[in-house]
Amino acid sequence: MGGQGTVVATGGLLVLCMGLWATGLVAEIVTALLFFALAMLLKLAPAPTVFSGFASSAFWLVTSGMVVGLAMNRTGLGDRLARMLAARLPASYPGFIGGLVAFSFLLAFVMPSNLGRIALMVPVILALCDAFGLAPGRPGRTGAILSFGIATPMLSAAILPANVPNLVMVGTAETLYGVHLAYLPYLWQHLPVLALLKGAILTACTVLLFRDRLDGQRPELPALPPATPAERRLSVILVTMLALWMSDGWHGIPPAWIGLAAAVICLMPRIGVLPGGSFGEIPLRTCFYVAALFGLTATVNETGLGRDLGHALLALAPLAPGAEATNFLTLVGLSIGFLFVATANGAPALYTALAGELSRASGLGLMDVLMIQVVGYSTLFLPYQAPPIVMTMELGRIGLRDASRLTIATGLASLLIATPAAYLWWRLVGGPP
Repeated sequence: MGGQGTVVATGGLLVLCMGLWATGLVAEIVTALLFFALAMLLKLAPAPTVFSGFASSAFWLVTSGMVVGLAMNRTGLGDRLARMLAARLPASYPGFIGGLVAFSFLLAFVMPSNLGRIALMVPVILALCDAFGLAPGRPGRTGAILSFGIATPMLSAAILPANVPNLVMVGTAETLYGVHLAYLPYLWQHLPVLALLKGAILTACTVLLFRDRLDGQRPELPALPPATPAERRLSVILVTMLALWMSDGWHGIPPAWIGLAAAVICLMPRIGVLPGGSFGEIPLRTCFYVAALFGLTATVNETGLGRDLGHALLALAPLAPGAEATNFLTLVGLSIGFLFVATANGAPALYTALAGELSRASGLGLMDVLMIQVVGYSTLFLPYQAPPIVMTMELGRIGLRDASRLTIATGLASLLIATPAAYLWWRLVGGPP
C-alpha cells in the first residue's frame, strides 16, 4: 500500500481507534493492540514509527507513576496523608469541599497517577463523610465525592507529570517536534489559572449545586500510629523525586527518568518498599494505551494525513497572524472540541499532531500553541471525557445525572471565567518560557 491509499487507510484506522477509545466498546488495551496489528499488517509505517510510543519518555513516566502509586497504597503512606488531611479540614461545608479540592491538587505532586489517587482516596472520602455526618443520600456527600473526582483530572493538568493527557501531549511533542518541556516553567505557566482559579470555581459550583451544611463540630478521629520504616523510606524517595523534578532546569534530567529511577528504588530489595514481584500488579493496559496513542499520532504524521487534516481544519478555523486573542480562543476551542470525540486522553494526541500547522497559520510559536491546548483539555464538560471521573462515580455510587450537573456547570464557568483569565496570564508572562 502506498500514496493516497496509505493516507486513506491511516484515516480509517484513526477514526476506528479514536472511536473505540471514546466509546469504550472494547477495552483500551484491545484497541491499542488492534492499532499495532493493523498498522503493521497494512504497512502504514515502519515499525520504529508504529512502536515509537514505547521509546517515548512519557510512556516510562506513566509506568513509573503506577509503581509509585502502588507503593503509596501498599505502605499506607497515602492513607496517612489522607488522615492528616482529615485532622485539618474545616468543620464548615464550603471549607470541607475546598479542603478536598486542595488536597486533590497537592496529592498530584507526589502521586503521578490520576486513577491511583482516585482508588486511594474515594474510600477515605466516604469515611470522612461519615465522620462529618454526611450520610448516604445527603447532597453534601455527593458533592464531596464528585468535587475530589473532578478536581483530580482537572487541576492536575497544571503539573507536568501528574496526568495522562499531559504525558500524551509531552510524548507526542517529543516524538514529532523534538520539544522537551521543563517542570517549573510549565507549573508557572498554568498554576495560577488551571489550579488555583479552577479549584475555586469547582468549589463554588459544588457548594451551590449540592447545598448542605455541617454541624460545626470537628469529629474525633483516632490518633495516627507511628510511621513504619517503609513509610519513612518512601517519604525520602518521594521528596527526592519531587526536588529533582523541580530542579530539572538546572540538572537537565527529564522528569521521566527521575520517575523511573524512583520506581526502580521502590522495587529494590532492602532499600525499597515493594517486593520485585509487585510489578505484576501494575495495570500495564494504561501504559500500552499511551504507547498506542503516540504511535498512532506518529503514523498519522509520517503518512501525510496530519498535514492534510491540518489544511482542512485551517480552512475552517479563523486563525490569522497578529490576532492573538482570536487565535487563543480558537485554539482553546479546538482543544475542547477534540474532547468530545477523543476524550481527555486522546485529545492532546490529535491536537499536538496538528500543532505545527496551527503554529504556521496563527503566527504563534510552536510552544505557545502546545501550551494553549492545556487550557482546553482541562475544561471538562461531561464525565466520560475523563476516566478518573467515571471511576469516581463507580466507587462512590454516584449517578450520571449528578456528575453531569457538576461537570457541565464547572465546564461552562471555566470557559467563561478561567479561559479569559488564562489569556491575560499568558500575555502577562509573555507566553511559555
